[in-house]
Amino acid sequence: MREIFGDSSRNGDWAAARLRVDGDRIAEADTPGLDRDLAGLTLLEAAAVGGETLAVDALANALGPVFGAEPSPGRVAVAMSGGVDSAVALLRSLPNAIGVTLRLWLDPHGPDSERACCSPESVIAARETCHRLGVPHVTLDLREEFRRAVVAPFVRGYERGETPNPCTRCNGGFRFAELLAFARRAGAERLTTGHYARVVERAGRLLLARGTDPAKDQSYMLAALDPRHLDRISFPLGEQDKDATRAEAERAGLAAAHKPESQEACFLAGDDYRAFLGRHGLEAQEGAIVDEDGSELGRHEGFWRFTPGQRRGLGLVAAEPLYVIGTYPSANAVVVGPRESLARTEVTARGRLYAEAARVEAKLRYRSPAVPARVEPTERGFRLELDEPAYGVAAGQAAVLYDGDTVVGYGLIASSH
Repeated sequence: MREIFGDSSRNGDWAAARLRVDGDRIAEADTPGLDRDLAGLTLLEAAAVGGETLAVDALANALGPVFGAEPSPGRVAVAMSGGVDSAVALLRSLPNAIGVTLRLWLDPHGPDSERACCSPESVIAARETCHRLGVPHVTLDLREEFRRAVVAPFVRGYERGETPNPCTRCNGGFRFAELLAFARRAGAERLTTGHYARVVERAGRLLLARGTDPAKDQSYMLAALDPRHLDRISFPLGEQDKDATRAEAERAGLAAAHKPESQEACFLAGDDYRAFLGRHGLEAQEGAIVDEDGSELGRHEGFWRFTPGQRRGLGLVAAEPLYVIGTYPSANAVVVGPRESLARTEVTARGRLYAEAARVEAKLRYRSPAVPARVEPTERGFRLELDEPAYGVAAGQAAVLYDGDTVVGYGLIASSH
């Protein structure tokens, strides 16, 4: 017999849930504010019980660390963010579904935490969507784990003079590892998410592929996902566009139908990354802005405020437009030059090739177009020879390799020439 406890507070109000659990069944429950008594229910059944928001939140905080359920044929774990995409993914997974939401760390000083996909408000919205459809919902509080696995490397990357992309580390690594582990203990056969991506078969193995809507394709952010896990994952929205998703949610009467898009780099909570870094260990320190010959052109307040390809914010007056070519942490220096000095035709990345390929389309930054390239494997990743120069290539960014629509490689850029 285990005793478990959870509580929750908001705007000065407080609620608590105290349970005694025998195996996966609740023997005794002290849970005021819920729609029914939990005694005699399984943990899975309890996760579907509604009631006052604060009371349900307290129950969720009690259940999350201990939740488990017996395997059930056809059961699907659905990653719920509180937005329209995951809501429709849940609709497609009924009736034997269980929702799960990861509560992740957010900067408490950010100006707009409510739009983050992992905020307390989003957790409540996800739970309410599940309960409205009669589906159990579990919240996993992973704030500290997320801070160690994603936020801390983000800060350290900028400290090294890199330009890290935390979303590829989160989505393709941390998030799916936690979700797949949850699916196993929830007795689910599969994990479903609302990402706009597809799973395709190539030469007898499963690989990630672009979603059919280029405006919403999320394969770049998911490219770190190990293909060995794809036989347990489904992306039901990969064949449609966002308008179709919203229309489906509206027909079902879901509150998420018109919810705005969530933020990228959610832990910033709507803040500028420079302000965030300044609060989390990177101090403002004046240094030189120099040209490629080493002549000083101006001053800056920290090399980590700049990234290759950046033009704005330099505070320089020059006869031609100047761009950041690179940063040098040891000297606290920022090097600038004309756009042609940004051109890179060789890129080395630490990572792996998922399939054999000699020619690929290499996407070297989330909002940059893919570039045709020749690829060859190295001991720790791969090397690219680009058919045409790429501009603004930055160490720490993700290099995602495509053969057609199929993701055939992923790595973090180590160097470029």
